[in-house]
Amino acid sequence: MRRVIAQGTFDILHPGHVHYLSDAAAMGDELHVIIARGENVTHKPKPILDDRQRCDMVAALDVVDEAHLGHPDDIFVPIERIAPDVIVLGYDQHHDEEGIRAALEAREIDCEVTRATPREPEYDDELLSSGRIIDRIVERRC
Repeated sequence: MRRVIAQGTFDILHPGHVHYLSDAAAMGDELHVIIARGENVTHKPKPILDDRQRCDMVAALDVVDEAHLGHPDDIFVPIERIAPDVIVLGYDQHHDEEGIRAALEAREIDCEVTRATPREPEYDDELLSSGRIIDRIVERRC
């Protein structure tokens, strides 16, 4: 069995998230998704939705076998526990693939690291970003 990990913040699910997770699921037999804890999100604004709600929403998707909250101190703890064959990064995630490979090697975790394919908008006004969805809500409701 080929075990796959995808990871992210998953704040306000949108078609880009669904594409990423579907793409990751297609790379193996079992998809585990690690949801970043809000306290660990430092590369963009903190999530609107709390950790448990984001985890529950991801777990409800048919392509996801298990959803896990990330570790509060060490992002590699759940990876060690899940023991994946491949980690699939989102095509536009900020992560450095070589840095992740080096950290995995240092921890003697033998798995592939790859990127999901991009999903282009299917129509002009389609939003594929939680931040853009939030911006649209603020624009239209405030």
